[in-house]
Amino acid sequence: MEGEEGSQQPQLVLADKLFLLRQPDVQDIDKVRYKEDVFTHVKENDMVPLYETLVADSVLDLDRALLDSMRAKIDDELTKLDEKIADAEENLGESEVREAHLAKSLFFIRIMDKEKALEHLKVTETKTVAVGQKMDLVFYTLQLGFFDMDFDLISKSIDKAKNLFEEGGDWERKNRLKVHEGLYCMSTRNFKKAAKLFLDSISTFTTYELFPYDTFIFYTVLTSIISLDRVSLKQKVVDAPEILTVIGKIPYLSEFLNSLYDCQYKSFFSAFAGLTEQIKLDRYLHPHFRYYMREVRTVVYSQFLESYKSVTIEAMAKAFGVTVDFIDVELSRFIAAGKLHCKIDKVAGVLETNRPDAKNALYQATIKQGDFLLNRIQKLSRVIDL
Repeated sequence: MEGEEGSQQPQLVLADKLFLLRQPDVQDIDKVRYKEDVFTHVKENDMVPLYETLVADSVLDLDRALLDSMRAKIDDELTKLDEKIADAEENLGESEVREAHLAKSLFFIRIMDKEKALEHLKVTETKTVAVGQKMDLVFYTLQLGFFDMDFDLISKSIDKAKNLFEEGGDWERKNRLKVHEGLYCMSTRNFKKAAKLFLDSISTFTTYELFPYDTFIFYTVLTSIISLDRVSLKQKVVDAPEILTVIGKIPYLSEFLNSLYDCQYKSFFSAFAGLTEQIKLDRYLHPHFRYYMREVRTVVYSQFLESYKSVTIEAMAKAFGVTVDFIDVELSRFIAAGKLHCKIDKVAGVLETNRPDAKNALYQATIKQGDFLLNRIQKLSRVIDL
């Protein structure tokens, strides 16, 4: 998936390649290419802390001469940056001092020295007055958090950004924060909130430092399918012009979305199978792969059964293009987990739905609350009589 404009942060591209390098499902020939790319990026950017970690994890081989060379370059660069800071503090204004400190912070981010980068971003913040510039520092912190999925750092940074926006801030940065928060929610399995934040940002997306627009649409569709009701899905996703312009570029995604809405279940399962590889090999979705697979199947089975009071297992299996035994085992799991409101008549080979009636449930709740109120009144009347 490639974006139309802007560019993804090199550190996040590197994080994606490191993730793929560790996945057993990635072919060896691809791993060789990823390993070369990682080594080249580490070498070009003098990433000593990361290089040492990768050597310790046996991802890269130790080259002592290279390590010494990178350390020497870092020392030289830090000497120059410290000289610029000292010069700015002695001879220039507050703005130049801030820029000198920011340059040092960005240098630590470039070499992926997380602790020193965070430490110096705090120093830079003390030199910063404008809310917008403070927000930019928070975005740098968020990128560090997303590199190694430090959810505690990400969560605190998002809260800090929201507090900053109470003091002011422009809409462009607010919209960028929504995408960052949406990615955080998706990465922590809060798909409903992620879908809402992504959909709010579709027409104003400028967060290319996180991922390309195609990838953003991929995440938006996936989170929306398991979060929105059928009417909202049609209005906000299926007919959304921003999604329609991009969805065809992403393999299987258009068929996945439209076959679900059009109730073409056989096509849906076919597209679903094609998408599993992309979901499994996505750094943010990988930990939730099995959960997402279950949730999608719950949505599609519920939608199918919604139309019937009873239906034969054979008819359902035929609609989905699978065997009767497969559907039988699948539905048994979901019914036992309380995900589907139906029961299986194995002898007759029939599924009978027993989904809760919203009006009936409301009636029963009213009766229960009424009985409780009458009991309280009776107790009160006894006290008054005494």
